[in-house]
Amino acid sequence: MTDYIQVVTTTEHRRDAEAIAQALVESRLAACVQIVGPITSIYRWQGKIETAEEWQCLAKSRRDLFDRIEAAIRRLHPYQVPEIIALPIVAGGMDYLNWLEEAVEE
Repeated sequence: MTDYIQVVTTTEHRRDAEAIAQALVESRLAACVQIVGPITSIYRWQGKIETAEEWQCLAKSRRDLFDRIEAAIRRLHPYQVPEIIALPIVAGGMDYLNWLEEAVEE
């Protein structure tokens, strides 16, 4: 079975999230990107506790495409240190996973 992942990133503006989602799907690096938000993020940055309203992107893809997904996100992302993490998809409906496989680059 192929290793499937969900890549997560957050952005300050919805338009940035939409640009990232569009680029990943158009380039066949992700089958689907869901945009969730706004969400509230609380984090430590440069020695201070910060609170920000952000938009979260959840991209469904394959593990072997992660390096290219990360590079694409970095090209479009305005943050100095963007969140780019991949979570394994440990199980899923076979019809969905088959669709995911067909929707991303071979």
